[in-house]
Amino acid sequence: MTDQADPRTEQGGYTTARNRPRPLGERRQWPRSFAGRLTGPLPGFLELAQAGRPVFRPRADPAQVAALPYDPAPLPAVGTGTVAITWVGHASWVIRLGGLTVLTDPVWSRRILATPPRLTPPGVPWRDLPAVDAVVISHNHYDHLDLPTLRRLPPRTALFVPAGLARWCRRRGFTCVTELDWWESAQLGGVSFDFVPAHHWSKRTLTDTCRTLWGGWVLTGPDGHRVYFAGDTGYGHWFTEIGRRHPGIDVALLPIGAYAPRNLLRTVHTDPEEAVRACLDVGARAMAPMHWATFLLAGEPPLEPLARVRAAWQATGRPRTDLWDLPVGGSRVLTGP
Repeated sequence: MTDQADPRTEQGGYTTARNRPRPLGERRQWPRSFAGRLTGPLPGFLELAQAGRPVFRPRADPAQVAALPYDPAPLPAVGTGTVAITWVGHASWVIRLGGLTVLTDPVWSRRILATPPRLTPPGVPWRDLPAVDAVVISHNHYDHLDLPTLRRLPPRTALFVPAGLARWCRRRGFTCVTELDWWESAQLGGVSFDFVPAHHWSKRTLTDTCRTLWGGWVLTGPDGHRVYFAGDTGYGHWFTEIGRRHPGIDVALLPIGAYAPRNLLRTVHTDPEEAVRACLDVGARAMAPMHWATFLLAGEPPLEPLARVRAAWQATGRPRTDLWDLPVGGSRVLTGP
């Protein structure tokens, strides 16, 4: 049995929150295109070609690459009421809450299509991972949806993906795939997986632009702890709405890299200052930067995102301890209410 998704609502044509979680593994039908969800113009062919020129992706300064923060350590112990996050690199995290181990946009590959090799190794060796209960995917770009990494997982691993992407996953052998529209949720083991909007787009081949949706995830544990994983996004109005619908976010995992040149990337990637503003918009208690120090995807120097996010955070006057600027492989543990 299939469910015909209705993308129309009273809020500008976007799907509103629904009271009941969607069934796990539900098979659904979707519109042919999600281009109507775009909040900014997509780069054209000439702009993409220009962005790929060496002048915009210069060779990384070896001294800066050597100084990138990389400090792998054993995963911290977790108990009842404990939330732990560990940065693997780029947009890949190990999140443990509510008794589950969840991976976000897992990329353990040394390199991805049309991208230079990793600057830093994965912060958690694959062999050191506990059993993975679930994976959340933000969108289908190659640096966020990495098939070689996904193939390391058992086929029964629960995958939570954007609308339109389940078919791709099922064709590759995964049997528990749940696809959601914006503002929809599903539950696994007492943890709520809520799919929320992002200012981005999707494309994996020459002919599938915006055929699948894109977004971020709010994970809520049985004790009410909340982690917001923004995925890949530019800055815009959705952050305030996410915070309104999901109050009490404990930590926001927000992208701070791949932002230069701004005239090409402003609509799809936040810079460090915009990421700090997004954290304030969603009302998160703490911010953990990501989407830098792993792949050289744009024109900024490798260490610049860290310096800028620290300065932007200081300018807010918020406690320095609430900026979780982790090294690749670093962890933070959240306990208590």
